[in-house]
Amino acid sequence: MSFVFGRKAVIALVGISKMQLEHWDRSGIVKPSVKAGAGKGTRREYSFQDLVSLKVAKRLREEGISLQKIRKTLAWLRKNFPDVRQPLAELRFVTDGVNLFVLDRDPEKILDVLKSGQFVFSLALGEIIEGLQGELKKFAAPKEEKVMVHAGQFFVTLTPDLEDGGYMAQCREIPGAVSQGETEQEALDNIIEVLEEHLEYVKERQAGKARAV
Repeated sequence: MSFVFGRKAVIALVGISKMQLEHWDRSGIVKPSVKAGAGKGTRREYSFQDLVSLKVAKRLREEGISLQKIRKTLAWLRKNFPDVRQPLAELRFVTDGVNLFVLDRDPEKILDVLKSGQFVFSLALGEIIEGLQGELKKFAAPKEEKVMVHAGQFFVTLTPDLEDGGYMAQCREIPGAVSQGETEQEALDNIIEVLEEHLEYVKERQAGKARAV
């Protein structure tokens, strides 16, 4: 995945709040790897691997693992495995709801975890990645909507903006009619205004030509 994701797209795809995303950045859980924020309100850009890390962190929190434990685990992994750039996206974790284990290449350690007699929840990294890819495919797919302007029917293509968030709207019949909005409905409302202005301009121009004749 070579996409670059802005904050709004990340929130929609991962299913976390703006507050969570910013807090996890500040606390070092998951920082944007493409472009880090330079202060409050500055733009942050995330990679697909960042999305995987965020999704894993979210699942760990849902299983009862505290942010403090996640933070300590990541600090230890980054110190002892410096070649692993993003532990949450590259390593496999299991949890019993209290403790957090990392599966490494040592089969004895894996058996120790599974023999604990406690319920162990395993985060299947492959499933998380596939799930995100599916969400991204649906999220990024253009949609076509029909709008009525001055008793005329027009088809509008809505395309999500992964970097800046929101949607871009373009009219199929009049390609030069382009607009955008924070939501699908706002993008549609804005392009309807563009089409109304365009049709009024065309009408006035035709009337002017008729008078000239």
